[in-house]
Amino acid sequence: MAQALVPLKDLVQAKTRLAGLLSPSERRGLAQAMLEDVLHVLQKHPALQRVTLVSDDPAASLIAQRYGAEHLEETALMAPGLNPVIEAATDRLCDTVAGPMIVLHADLPLLDAADISAVIQRYESTGGLVIGCDRHRRGTNLLAFGTDSRPRFCFGKDSYALHCRAARDKGVRPHEIFRPGIALDLDEAQDLLELMRRLPKAGERTRALLAANDLGKRLSVALTALETGNSDWPGESAAHE
Repeated sequence: MAQALVPLKDLVQAKTRLAGLLSPSERRGLAQAMLEDVLHVLQKHPALQRVTLVSDDPAASLIAQRYGAEHLEETALMAPGLNPVIEAATDRLCDTVAGPMIVLHADLPLLDAADISAVIQRYESTGGLVIGCDRHRRGTNLLAFGTDSRPRFCFGKDSYALHCRAARDKGVRPHEIFRPGIALDLDEAQDLLELMRRLPKAGERTRALLAANDLGKRLSVALTALETGNSDWPGESAAHE
């Protein structure tokens, strides 16, 4: 069995780089829809024994309860900043389940059960540190590791390379997994354009929100200016070691 940890920033402050396309309430609604879709996937997965949401957002406890997840308050960890929070949370949780710990972002609108199965299978076959990179192979959207392969957390700019280096510095082999459901996180307008291209594959709540008549039409018009005609996706790779 495995467990999952989902760190979440304040929903009110979510997705500020989409401010030119979405109102504050729309950004919050989108962030919550993606979070709920991720929690739904995790909680329904038969190989996950425990799912924990780490957040100080006022709605976090209720959302976690709705999906059968546990809620851990960020302030209770007394570790300011994303990486210290994840380190403190994994310190507390790593030994509670025998299998790997999966840390993943809340804004993965294409995530599905097959992605989680693939991550667990990769970890079981290779051990070490499994890194789910973003679609540009610069950021990190997911990590899977055991108690003996937990890395120094380096989420932020160029985190993919930093996580690979941190693993090697510890004598642990990093293994890349590239899947669309893990690779697409939502930060900028180009990410939203990519999501709209693949909207039928998105989670139910995200899909319903973005397909709503008024919002969907407005986004279609706004995103037309960003359309390049080619999807910005590198080829899938089984491993990068």
